[in-house]
Amino acid sequence: MESEILVVGGGLVGLSAAIGFARAGLDVVVVDREPPAAQVLPSFDGRVSAIAHASRKALEALGIWGHVTEAEPILDIRVSDGPSLLFLHYDHRELGDEPFGHMVENRILRLALQAALSACPTLTLLAPLQVDRLVRGPGGVTATLSDGRLVRARLAVAADGRQSPTRVAAGIRTLDWSYAQTGIVCTVAHEKPHRGVAQERFLPAGPFAILPMAGNRSSLVWTEKAALAPALLALPEADFLAELRLRFGGHLGELRVEGPRFGYPLAFQHAETYVAERLVLIGDAAHGIHPIAGQGLNLGLRDVAALVEIAADQARLGLDPGNPLALLRYERWRRTDSLIMAAVTDLLNRLFSNDIEPIRLARDLGLAAVNRLPGLKKVFMRHARGDIGQLPRLLRGEAV
Repeated sequence: MESEILVVGGGLVGLSAAIGFARAGLDVVVVDREPPAAQVLPSFDGRVSAIAHASRKALEALGIWGHVTEAEPILDIRVSDGPSLLFLHYDHRELGDEPFGHMVENRILRLALQAALSACPTLTLLAPLQVDRLVRGPGGVTATLSDGRLVRARLAVAADGRQSPTRVAAGIRTLDWSYAQTGIVCTVAHEKPHRGVAQERFLPAGPFAILPMAGNRSSLVWTEKAALAPALLALPEADFLAELRLRFGGHLGELRVEGPRFGYPLAFQHAETYVAERLVLIGDAAHGIHPIAGQGLNLGLRDVAALVEIAADQARLGLDPGNPLALLRYERWRRTDSLIMAAVTDLLNRLFSNDIEPIRLARDLGLAAVNRLPGLKKVFMRHARGDIGQLPRLLRGEAV
């Protein structure tokens, strides 16, 4: 099978990239280990993503957002430090009428991506299959699939997650460390409406995020010490709810946990390079950050927007999308932004995940100071919306 671009991995980032390439007129093949979403996602599985304002614009431009059947707008963001009375509050009206972003269940995003494929005649999805071997050379790549088929392309895009076999096989090293924290994720139904307010509370063990979902529900991302998390996850429902109430507070009334609880070890990971001969890394294959700001998927969609724009520009000029200059442009464009986000989330987690009195006082005063400085506050608010910096066309809502 011949193609211009091979995407290894058909998750949220991989399929978004593939749809972008196809809408730019490129032939693209996606190889994914999982069956198509419609076959395996009949019900809610607990995973939810924050889609920043700029990321939503990109999904609209790619024809994906129109298939999203349920999304809850994030209208306000409130950041507080444990029991402190000082806080930082973002109101979306200070920047206009648009929300900061939306909370969307991952299964709904996957189904929307699957629906958007129908408008992409130059895109072929091969699933469930995997790439057993990828040979890269000056003229292109050849992938041997698990069913024996061969796929030849001019560029391979690794979107196969943090463990990325494609990245490992290419010999690209990563900088890694564990946070000794676990992210406890579940959905909480509550008596009172959340009114579109996302809350980030900093507790000694780590951030405790309450994120608005449709109806009187919120997605909970509870960062806890790795040594304690298994015991919390194993508690009977009533005991787990009691522990949750201690941290959640009573502002939303009576609480009830909906569905299963999940635990994810939290770690930092960053690839030493995002490109190699005829190969590009995007999403978690390139960078894995702490979920403290909910920016993991948005960072991957920024990779998609930049790479699709570069590939589209190459195609318009009749040039090879896998040539070294094009890959170098992608590396330069995305590496600085990703490193800054990775460093900021790492620093925030280290700064706020402790209970040392002088540090706690300094950070509380810092939150209060930003809250009273409109100019600086608006810069942070625009970062939360994802619409600051050198934005690719897709993140501005423009077609590629």
